[in-house]
Amino acid sequence: MDTDILISGGGIAGLTAAAAFGSAGYRVICVDPMAGAAGDQRSTAFLQPAIPVLKAAGLWDRLFPSAAPLQVMRIVDAGGPLNEPRLAKAFDASEISDQPFGWNLPNALLRTVMAERLTELPDVTHLPGVGTRTLATRTSQARVGLTDGRTVTARLVIAADGRDSPMRQAAGIPVRTTRFGQKALAFAVRHDIPHNNVSTEVHRSGGPFTLVPLPDRDGRPASAVVWMETGAEAERLRALPAEEFSLAASARSAGVLGPLTLASPVGIFPIIGQIAARMSGERLALMAEAAHVLPPIGAQGLNTSLADLAALLDLATPDTLGDAAMLDAYHRRRHGDIRTRALGIEALNRASMLSWPVMRDLRATMLDTLYSVQPVRRALMRAGLGGR
Repeated sequence: MDTDILISGGGIAGLTAAAAFGSAGYRVICVDPMAGAAGDQRSTAFLQPAIPVLKAAGLWDRLFPSAAPLQVMRIVDAGGPLNEPRLAKAFDASEISDQPFGWNLPNALLRTVMAERLTELPDVTHLPGVGTRTLATRTSQARVGLTDGRTVTARLVIAADGRDSPMRQAAGIPVRTTRFGQKALAFAVRHDIPHNNVSTEVHRSGGPFTLVPLPDRDGRPASAVVWMETGAEAERLRALPAEEFSLAASARSAGVLGPLTLASPVGIFPIIGQIAARMSGERLALMAEAAHVLPPIGAQGLNTSLADLAALLDLATPDTLGDAAMLDAYHRRRHGDIRTRALGIEALNRASMLSWPVMRDLRATMLDTLYSVQPVRRALMRAGLGGR
């Protein structure tokens, strides 16, 4: 098979890339080894800078009716002697924009809508259940061997195939990995107190407990939760019966939305930080978790991935697609920003893990100080949206 672009990976980032480049008129093949995989209980918050990318891909108008806006980001410190809020600071998007910080959607819905979009694009071929296996490149093209035995020739290979990216490994690009000893539980809950489009991070120890607004379920307010804990504690919690798990989640949330009722299965995944040494190789661009893995704090993960995609879309032209100049420019544009963002997210994660009372007190003091200085508060909000 011959194409302009081969996309290795059919997660949210890969499917968005296929829709975006297909909408731009390129011939695209997207191999999707995880197609049909069930059990992803996570949701994704698309921050403002991601919306133009989704619009260019023909996706946003389909997703918007099901999206819950994120107007306020609230940080709650519950690090005192009692597991209850002792300090809460709200970052309101109205301070810097006439739009919300972003919009939240369930991952399962995203995959469905994105796969449907690909069927409408005549130059996009979606290969569910197929992955990539081998990569051979020359200055003019790449040849990729697929797991079903076929071979694809492409001008550009985009690796969006996860933290263990087979295309990155085939290209010999090394990574630096940081392990935090944490795992994250991902699930949905119902609750009695409306979330009022407020996303809340509750900090005590082990990692943040994050509640992100979802549309109502069964007539009750609902939120997606990412609960980060030490690995052993996360496994213990996941094994609890649903009623006990709901009680534990309610306690860990410090009651900010009242009692929580588990409304989905509980997913679990390890927390690491990982950055590739380069964003590109010959005829190869790394994006999303193939290039960088960030702890799930501040909705930075997928939004950093879509910033990768935005850069690729901006740099690609029919004449220069996949050539050395384009890919070198992509590396320069993205790598420094990703390293800086990763350092900041790692620092926030380590601060959220603190268990010593004196260090938790210091964390609360720092939060209060940063919030109280208006220019600093606004700068932090702009940084969260992808600014420098």
